[in-house]
Amino acid sequence: MFEISGVFSDNGKKVIGLDVGSSLIKLVEIGDSRQGYVLKKYDQIPIPRGVIEKGLLQDQTILAEKIRTLFKSSKCHLKNVVAALSGSSVIVKKANFAQMDDEELRELLTDEAENYMPFDDVSEINFDFHIIGENDLNPNQMDVMIVAAKKDIIESYINAIEEAGRKVAVMDVDTFAMETAYVENYDFADEDIIGLVNIGASMTDINIVKGGESVFTRSFQLGGDSITEALQKKLKVSFEEAEKVKIEGGEKKNISQKEILGYTEPIFSEIERSIDYFSSTFMDPYIKQILISGGCSKLPGMIDMLSERLHCEVERFDPFRNVVCNSKVFDEAYLEEIGPTATIGIGLALRRIDDKD
Repeated sequence: MFEISGVFSDNGKKVIGLDVGSSLIKLVEIGDSRQGYVLKKYDQIPIPRGVIEKGLLQDQTILAEKIRTLFKSSKCHLKNVVAALSGSSVIVKKANFAQMDDEELRELLTDEAENYMPFDDVSEINFDFHIIGENDLNPNQMDVMIVAAKKDIIESYINAIEEAGRKVAVMDVDTFAMETAYVENYDFADEDIIGLVNIGASMTDINIVKGGESVFTRSFQLGGDSITEALQKKLKVSFEEAEKVKIEGGEKKNISQKEILGYTEPIFSEIERSIDYFSSTFMDPYIKQILISGGCSKLPGMIDMLSERLHCEVERFDPFRNVVCNSKVFDEAYLEEIGPTATIGIGLALRRIDDKD
């Protein structure tokens, strides 16, 4: 479990998951009950294009205003927020070290950060790590996942959230929020290798997990907007009109669903390249299943096409699989509608004060 920034405050244990994407901000509150996790609140609000670009915040004032509006519309009064950075603004690296405890490893990474992370000055970054376990080839070594991000990127999001009247309890990473949602919603064996893929508006995040532990991650700057932009160029319409065609189908514009799906080729190529790289470097590369989320996963035919491309079972990620949802508040159709875009927010909302390890 990663925490690249933030410390839980003392003014309450409850937290809100706040997934800040480039097209939507999603708010999620999950409570605990005798039946398990319970979805208490879910709301989302669109964000203007350009406020966040390539995972970097461009307009703090607008983001703060949108977050304030979202909390007001959801009638949420909790102060503590668990948010996440986009994978593109974070360095994630797997490395091997001699067996040592957490404190010794943190001291080593602090003293020799430049040997493990591409930053000249460790004072400019926040980093965290997770000890995966004993190395498969050398029992005297351990595999470690290291995560680092520049402080100014982290602080830009923290400042916007605080300007909106909230407090950042934890700053997580999108790819690992997917992992949290997976672990809490799915059953798996120690040897099961599962690919988690979230195709957002401007970013695609990949996290391959074995036995619920991340063993490979990658993020790249392609998503649903690239499909919309291709349609916009093809049809010579506005971005908004092209987005509508993508979502509703192209019958009125004389463009087939097959042709629309054809514009996913650059995204699929990068996913395939990532899977191939993992398979060529991991000792036991068989991927049992791909779970796909993000707005793009709702495109008709996309899951079948990706399954055929990767020669692997592909299913839509269900972030509510083990989360109790009151049918009087969240009916089945609504949950099906929001599920693909709720995955990361669910993962953030599932964070708890004592889950750091």
